Amino acid sequence: MPNEHLHTRYANALARYFDAINAPIERRWRRERRRELLAGLGGDVLEIGAGTGTNLEHYTAADRLTLVEPARAMRERLEGAVAAAGRPADVVDAMAEDLPFADGSFDVVVCFLVLCSVRDLATALGEARRVLRPGGTFVFLEHVRAEGRLGRAQDLVDPVWRRIGVGCRPNRRTLDAIREAGFVVESPQVIRPPAQIPLETPVASGRARRG
Repeated sequence: MPNEHLHTRYANALARYFDAINAPIERRWRRERRRELLAGLGGDVLEIGAGTGTNLEHYTAADRLTLVEPARAMRERLEGAVAAAGRPADVVDAMAEDLPFADGSFDVVVCFLVLCSVRDLATALGEARRVLRPGGTFVFLEHVRAEGRLGRAQDLVDPVWRRIGVGCRPNRRTLDAIREAGFVVESPQVIRPPAQIPLETPVASGRARRG
C-alpha cells in the first residue's frame, strides 16, 4: 500500500501475535474497562484503529458498526473476527487523519490505544470530531504523558521509543489534545494500571461530547 506508514507496517508484522501479547493486560484490567466504556452506546458507531476486533463483543447496542483499520494483516484478522461474531459491520481501510466519511455521519466515535501513534494527533482528532453528529459521543482509552520524573523520562526517550515502537509516542498529552479539539470530556479516569509497559503509563479513558 503506497500510503502505508510505519505504524501500519509494524501492525502487519505483529498481527499474528497481537492478541496473545495483549492477553495478560486484557485479563487483568483492560477488558473490563472496555466493557464499561462501551456499554449502552447505540446508533451509528465508528471505531478508529479497530485492530483485530478486541472491542467487538462490547458493541451490544450499536445499530450500525463501522471499523477503520489501515494495516492489511490486522484488517484481515478483523474481518475474520467480524465473521465469527456473526454481526454486521463495515470494515474500512483508512487512516485516522483522512476518514472517508461525510460530516456528521456517526453518533459515536471510539479510539482505543491508537492516538499514541497517529502521525498528526490534532488532525486525527479533528477528523473524529468532524464525522460525529452534534452532541455525539467520543470514547477513548489512551496512554498519556505522566507528570514529574516519569514524564521527563518519557520526554527524553521519545525519539528512541518512536523508533522502537514504530510511531508510538510515550509523552503525548492526549487528554489535553482531546479538549483542544473541541470535545467536552466527562469524568475522565486516569490510572497507572498493573501489567502495563512502564513508559506507556498512565492511561486516560472516558467519554466526551462533541462541543
